[in-house]
Parts: sequence; C-alpha cells; structure tokens
Amino acid sequence: MLRDSCCCGTIRFAVSEPPSMMATCHCIRCRKVGAATFVFVKRDAVTLLEGEQAISHFEPEADYRYRRSFCSICGTALGELGGGGESFPMPANCFDDPLDLTVRFHEFVAEKPDWLTICDGARQFERHPVSG
Repeated sequence: MLRDSCCCGTIRFAVSEPPSMMATCHCIRCRKVGAATFVFVKRDAVTLLEGEQAISHFEPEADYRYRRSFCSICGTALGELGGGGESFPMPANCFDDPLDLTVRFHEFVAEKPDWLTICDGARQFERHPVSG
C-alpha cells in the first residue's frame, strides 16, 4: 500500500498496487501545474481517504487528453482523478512513499523549454506517444 497526499495534507489517497510506469511530460500545462513527472496508476487501485471536498478540476483544451485535478487549498496537482479509463496519470511528487521506478519516456518534447536538458536515455516523443 502506497500513501499519496497533497502538500497541505487535506487530500489523502491509498494506492493498493504499485504504479506501472513513470514518465515526464514537457508540455506547458504539466510544467505550470507542477505535474511534469508522473506515474500511471490503476483507477481501481486508488482509494480516496480524505479531502474529496477540496478537489477541483481544470478541463483540457484541444490536443491535451487529461483533465487536471488539484487541491483547492494548497494547489497541489493530483493528476486526472475523475476521468474514464482503466489507469490514469498521477504526479510522482504526490507519493509520500518511495517509488521503485525510473522515467520510461518523455512526451511533448516539442514544448520543452531550452533551459531544460533531458539527461537520461529514455525515449522521447514530440507529442503524446502513439500506441500500437
């Protein structure tokens, strides 16, 4: 069981299965909300323990897939909590417990700022990776 929370501790989760992978998004939205490095968690493995009333959402514009959830008190990015799908991205920085993962890929490298250098050998994608 992994513990997950916002900065102020109002919102707390338990994650019953380890995340499947870690990645870094370099899109403008993820950088601005502080959610650039994320992990994929199974939706049915996440249990909200406290703070549902403090969760707010920001809807995506075209070309972006995920609705952003955040704590309305401290502003911590919480990932895409309310959408569909079997799994969803959750910011790695929300986990209180250590994660035994490394970055598998970088996405939206076309939006990466010049001041940031990618220093690992993970795959890089201009936009969202295309499965198949």
